[in-house]
This record gives sequence, structure tokens and C-alpha cells, in this order.
Amino acid sequence: MLRTALRNVLAHKARLMMTALAVLLGVAFVAGTLIFSDTVGEAIKKASTKNLAGVAVSVQAVPAENAPVTGKDGKRTTALDDKVADAVRALPGVQSVRRNVTGEATLAGPDGVPIGNDWQNMAANFQPDKDGHDARYPLLTGRGPAAADEIALDEATAKAAGHKVGDTVRFATDGPVLTKKLVGIVSTDDPQVTAGGSLALFDTATAQKLYLHPGQFDELVVAAEPGTDQQALTAKVREVLPEKLAEATSGADLAAEQARRVADQNKALSSTLLAFAGIALFVGVFIIANTFTMLISQRSREIALLRAVGASRRQVVRSVLAEAGLLGLVSSVVGFALGAGIAVGLRAVLDANGAGFPDGPVVISPAAVLSSLAMGVVVTVLAAWLPSRKAAKIAPVEALSTVEAPPALRSLVIRNVLGAVVTALGVAVMFYVSTLKSSDDLPIAMAGSILMLTGVIILAPLLSRPLVSLAGVVATRLFGIGGKLATQNALRNPRRTAATASALMIGLTLITGMTVVGNSAQQAMDKMTANGLKADYKVQNANFTSLDVALSKKVADLPGVEAVAPLRSVTFQADGLYTDLTGTDLAAVGKVARLDFTSGSQAHGADEIAISRTAAKEKGWHTGETVNATFDDKKTAKLKISGIYEDNQELTSALGATSLVDPHMAPVKNDKLLVKARGGATGELEKQIRHALGESPLLKVQDHADLRKENAGKIETLLYIVYGLLGMAVVIAVVGVVNTLAMSVFERTREIGMLRAIGLSRAGIKEMVRLESVVLSLFGAVLGIGVGVFLSWASGNLVSQGLPTYELLLPWGRLALFLLIALVVGVLASLWPARRAARLNMLEAIGAQ
Repeated sequence: MLRTALRNVLAHKARLMMTALAVLLGVAFVAGTLIFSDTVGEAIKKASTKNLAGVAVSVQAVPAENAPVTGKDGKRTTALDDKVADAVRALPGVQSVRRNVTGEATLAGPDGVPIGNDWQNMAANFQPDKDGHDARYPLLTGRGPAAADEIALDEATAKAAGHKVGDTVRFATDGPVLTKKLVGIVSTDDPQVTAGGSLALFDTATAQKLYLHPGQFDELVVAAEPGTDQQALTAKVREVLPEKLAEATSGADLAAEQARRVADQNKALSSTLLAFAGIALFVGVFIIANTFTMLISQRSREIALLRAVGASRRQVVRSVLAEAGLLGLVSSVVGFALGAGIAVGLRAVLDANGAGFPDGPVVISPAAVLSSLAMGVVVTVLAAWLPSRKAAKIAPVEALSTVEAPPALRSLVIRNVLGAVVTALGVAVMFYVSTLKSSDDLPIAMAGSILMLTGVIILAPLLSRPLVSLAGVVATRLFGIGGKLATQNALRNPRRTAATASALMIGLTLITGMTVVGNSAQQAMDKMTANGLKADYKVQNANFTSLDVALSKKVADLPGVEAVAPLRSVTFQADGLYTDLTGTDLAAVGKVARLDFTSGSQAHGADEIAISRTAAKEKGWHTGETVNATFDDKKTAKLKISGIYEDNQELTSALGATSLVDPHMAPVKNDKLLVKARGGATGELEKQIRHALGESPLLKVQDHADLRKENAGKIETLLYIVYGLLGMAVVIAVVGVVNTLAMSVFERTREIGMLRAIGLSRAGIKEMVRLESVVLSLFGAVLGIGVGVFLSWASGNLVSQGLPTYELLLPWGRLALFLLIALVVGVLASLWPARRAARLNMLEAIGAQ
């Protein structure tokens, strides 16, 4: 029977080619994801290990309990100073102590655009030895910074900024632009820098002045003498550290923690990619099952003969499963090779978009190989299991007298009843989801979606009759006999039609659902921006650091500026609940932000606040009520609620005067500025605002169009990523349509010959096959779009929690585009089968068995 299975694979390789392609693509997706994860994870791990080479103990400063992270001057304070560093250096077994100061510095590129990623723009102190070299940052050209007006950059940062030694470097740490002379270029193995960040180096005194206080450090890196036990040395270091103000970690523990963080960082991306790979393979299941069902029908005489000469039912099942296993194995091997290429390409694409993964070779682990091959083989064998059971039930005498028997009515009845029950259960769950409003209920929505999608797949044969018949009416009127024949062919085997259309339906359901939710969220964000903001500009730092309060007056004094409202925030506790309070200029805020009061009015004094409608509902507060507030600095105040306003994304849960907020801030700084222009936003006024604020590379001056692009652009980018990932499932579904049509043409060889004999032209044959393909594709598209729209409607409330203005808005243009794509898919998928059918020799076709 094994030889029979092998012979069948070789004998029907052309018919199995499309099935193999479906398995190949699904496995390639899985393999690519696993190889990509292993490659990136290993590269980051090696970079981290190299970066920690020679680190026996790391001593980190810990903020004092209840102490602010930054002082009144805006700088951090740590307990690590020269005294502590000298005490650690004096311990036996310590070879050296490196005294690190770290911070962030954003450099301006040639066009003024910031270089690197906001969260990876590193700054540190250069610590030269007696020869002027720093082993941590080897010099490539020039020398290390030694004065307050000097800076060094890593090679990649200098190249990105277009700088060479001797140039003036413009950068910012937390506000105004600073300039220093570039005196050296270094190399670094720091994974945060090599993964798309930047690095600026200063002498120690300058770094302390920028980020800390004189004589203070963020970290002490201890190198041990050869043969020293790391854990024992770490225990000794802990004994000389200020209690609760610093902590020591061994180099081994630090490396293990970094490895764990790397695994966690890769886990989310890998899980997402594997989920899409699973969808692709799930779609492939329908194609595999369809193919083997048709092959078994075509080989019924052969199977009957095997049964007649003594083959048992188990042997027939094993033969079909062995055939599927061989097909899965060969396809998986090729798919794995393709997956390696996908992994390399994916890494290159992400790097080109700023991911900046560390360099490293492609890693192909045994686990990735075995998992990918096993996945392909198991999926193929499982998909072929039901067709194999059907093959085993073929009675020798019955099979020798007929080519294909229609499905038993009872089996379809049972299937329809089961599908109706599962679909009804899924619909009921989704109606329940439509009453939920928390994103924490997303698992319930996912379960309901899976139930409903499964139910529709089961019901697809029943649904195919009315929908395909309706499409057939249109096709018959437009194309005459070709449309009628195509409709009858599609209705001939509802199961086959359902399986072929379901593969396309799954992909389009997910794409439609994501599109509808994404479009509605985009519109909600646009509405929030338009409704909540009267200001023409919002000004803030890109890294969310604060703005100097003096800058708001500079902007207000600009010609063409009508009003400026600074926004700064603190938190207070009342009735056991925390509330974010925004302090602003109460006289100007009404000109820059839309405040619609449902009761009461705006606050007027330092002891009054207005609160948002959502906050009032959550906390049970009402206009005129007085609350006892305890601020983060432990100061208390009695605050009267002057009014309740509709939620506004630019404001927090409560709104009060700056005189209320300022005593609880150290230092007093603005989060952002809202600027109203007299004549509306203009390019010239934007330049003036930037100039007044020091032309800092951190600065973001955004008008309404910029805000819409920033808010909605993220969703648009996410949608395009989803389209790309789900596109694999759609491609596999297209392969399924081609496969079904090609094998259907083979099944109907004699019938096609008879049609040619009674006068149907080759063009008519092509038209018939093409229309059948279009009907199948449109059936899957209508089901997918319909289910996708319903699921997105039912899940809408889960999104509305974070977007109060969210409402379901159907993107009719895109939905029409999806139908058009399905139409094009149907036409393209039919090209090869239609050409093959039209080229059949009439007499040979009539005489075919």
C-alpha cells in the first residue's frame, strides 16, 4: 500500500501541485516566523552578552522612597557618588570600577528631523584611561570629549547626521537646543544603539551637569580580578552600599535578565506572526480536503479494485494518509527553504523601517526545522483524514459501476442542523458582546467570532444554493447559456463549492472586520481632534519631556497668536480614587479647547475644579460637591466641583487653574501648549513658534492635519500590515479556486466533449469555466464581507471605551473594492483551467472514462 501511495503521488503530481503550493505557503509562513524570531533573538542576546563582557557586578541607583525622581532643578539625584565608588573599589577582588552617567540626547539630522528612536537616543560619559582611550567606547577617529563644549558620537549616529570630526552638533536633552563640537567618533556594541538608536558622549562633569548633580552617578560597573566568584563579590558590594538607595546585581544575573527581556520582546511579535500563519494553514485545510475528496472520487474504480483483491478498509485509509503525508513532507521541505528567505526579507524590511536589529547570522534551530515540517505534515494528514474514511467506505461492486455518487441527504441534514446550532450560538455570544464596553472582554468576542465563523463554514453548502442561484440569474441574463452552465456546475456539488468558497471567506472576514473597525476608529479620532481642539497648534516634545513655563509667554508674544493655554498636570486622591488634574490658564483654555458643560460651569478660583463626564460618572461626583483631595506631595485641599464637561482628549479627568497645580509640582513645567492663531494655521507662524522655542529637535508643532495623520496614520499602518499578513491566506484561497476548477475540468472531461460536440465553442467553454470561478469567488466574498461586518458591529463597543466618539461607519469604497478583488480573483484563477478545458480534443474527451 505504501508503494501504491507513492505511485499515486507521482501519477497525479500535476493535480496535486496546487495543493502542495497551499501547504508550501503555509509552512513558509510558519518557518519564516520561527527563523526570524530565533535569528533576532540570538543576535540581540549575543549583542547583550558582548555588551556585558567583563561586568562582574552592576550597582544601580534606586530613588528614595516617596522622593521625587527629579529635583526642583529638573535633574535626578542619586546616592551613588565618589565616596560609594571608592568604597566599592577598595573591596578585595575588585579590579576596577566604572562610574557611569546616563541620559537621553536627541540629535538633529541634516534636515532638522530627529535621528534615531526617541526611546533609544542614549547619552553617557566618556571615561578615558591615561592614554585617552575608553575600552567601553573604542575610538575610531579623533579623541574623546574632555571639555564642556565637546561631544563624541558613535559611527552610525555620525553617519546618519552627516557629521565628521570638527563639525558642530545640534541636540537637545529635555528642551532648548544645545550645540557642541564633535571631537571624536567611537564604536559601540550596546544593543540599544545598534538596534536603531543613537549615542552621544560627554566628559563626566558635563554629563553630570546635564543629567545629575556634580559627583553623582547612575551606575557603578565592577570588574573582578581573575578567579573571583561573582556571587560572593556581589554580596560584599551590597554591604558597602547605602541601604535602600542602591542595589547590586551580578553580571550573570544581569545577563539572564536581559535574555528574559529579549524573549519577552520577541514573544509578542512571534505570537502575532504565528497566529496569521495558523490562519493561512487553516485555509489550506479546506484546499487539501477538497483535493483529496475529488481525487478519491476520480480514483473510485482503482480503490474498488484494491478492495476487490483483498485490501482492507484500514489499508485504504493508510494508503490515502501516506499519500497525504508524502505530499505534506515534500511541500514542507520546500516551504521551509522559502521560509528562510522570508525571515531574511522580513528582517530587512523591518530594519528599513527603523527596527534596527543587531547584525548576526541567520539562525536555523532544530526546533524550527522539526516544528515547521511537523506542522505541514500533520495539517495535510488531518485534512486528508475524512476523505480517506470516505475512500474506505467505497464498496467494490458499487464503485466499479459508477464514477461518483451524490452525497447522502442525511449527511447534509445533519451538517445543516449542526451548522445552524453553532451559528446561532456564535450570534448569541456576539449579541452579548455588543452590550460589553471593556477591552478586557476581548477573549469573549474572539470566542464568539470563532463560533460564528465555524458555524457559517459548516452551513456554507446550504447557503450556497440561494446565493449561487442569485448570482446565476445575473450571469445567465448577461452571458446566456455560459452563465447558466456555470451556475449549474457550481451547484452540482454544494460541499465542494462551500469548501472552495470558505477558504476565501475566512481571509475576507478577517480583512473586512479589521477594515470596518479601523475605519470607524480613524473617523472617531478625526472627530475627537476636530471637536475637542479649537487651537490651531499643539506644541509638545517628541519624547514627552516637559516644556519650560517661560516658553509659553514667548509664544504668546508672537504676532498672529490670539491665545496660548499651557497644560500641566498632577494627580490627587479623593474617596480612595486617583484623579488626573490639568492646570491651565482658565481665561484662555476656552479659546483653544472645546468645553461643553453638561452642568455647572468652568472653575474660577484656585479651590475649584471642573471634571469630565466620564470621571464624574465613575467617581459619583456632582456639581457643587466638595471633595477632600490629597496630592502626590501629601498636601491636602478641599476642592469644589464647579461643573461637569464632555470628555476631551486634550484634557484629563479634571481641570483647574495653574495656581492650584503649581504648588504640587517640582519643578513647575508644562506638558504641552495649545496655541490659537488669529488667521488660522500658517507655515510662517509654525516657523516662528519653532524659532521662539529654540528650534529644538525634540519639538513637535502640529496643526490639525498633523494630528489627524499621527492618530489615524497608526491605524492605517496597522491595517496595511494586517492586509499583508492576511494576504497570504487570500493567496492560498486563490490557489484553492484554481485547484478545484482544474480538477473539476478533469472530472467533466466527457461532459465538456459532449458540449463541444453539440456546438459550444472553445470561447464558450472558457466563458463557462471563467463564470464558474467568478461565482465561487463572489460567493466566498459575500459571505466573508457579511460576516466581517457583523462581527465588527458586535465588537464595536469594546473599542468605544478608549474612543468615546466611536461609531460604526462602513467604508463602502473599500468593501466594494473587496468585491471587485474577488471578481478579479475569479477571473485570474480561471485562466489556466479554462484554457485547459478549451484545448481538450472533442473526440478524445467524449471517449474518456
